[in-house]
Amino acid sequence: MATATTMRPLVSLALPQEGAARLATQFFLAIAGTLLLTLSAKTKVVLGPVDISMQTLAVLLIAAAFGLRLGVATLLLYMAEGAMGFPVFQGTPEKGIGLAYMVGPTGGYLAGFVVMAAIVGWAADRGWDRHPIKLFNAMLVAEVVMMAMGFAWLALLIGPEKSWQFGVAPFIVGDLIKVALAASLVPAVWSLLKRS
Repeated sequence: MATATTMRPLVSLALPQEGAARLATQFFLAIAGTLLLTLSAKTKVVLGPVDISMQTLAVLLIAAAFGLRLGVATLLLYMAEGAMGFPVFQGTPEKGIGLAYMVGPTGGYLAGFVVMAAIVGWAADRGWDRHPIKLFNAMLVAEVVMMAMGFAWLALLIGPEKSWQFGVAPFIVGDLIKVALAASLVPAVWSLLKRS
């Protein structure tokens, strides 16, 4: 039977047990997570007719490593940075900044990232991050929910047909690859740690 220790997310191995040191470490990890999210948003891979950012991969990895609370807190901090006008999103500053950008075409996807982190973080807190199949399933659900939120918001702006054509269909293959990669990497790290 699994103990409470084995059911904590990966980052718990690096956290002090209590007090100010734990809080400071969590804050540092959240800041580092927002930097990774910003870097991943600006990193593009050409796959077919569209450029795909690495942001979904970063959200999945952060959520799986940080767990529910710290993962969601990191995503909310990232959203707050964007709302304050920092150019942390994929299309900033070229396509606008702050809240004006966040309620634009990508608004549903941005909100979906927070929900995605919650789903994957919840799974990690329950030990699913040690099992590639379980983690893949959780990440796939999170991906579908995020894409559905993005599609729904975009459909309000440009209609469902164009929303599917430009906001979902071109990203399916790339996002499935990112889900599979993330679902393989985190359990692999756990396996390495068990051996050391």
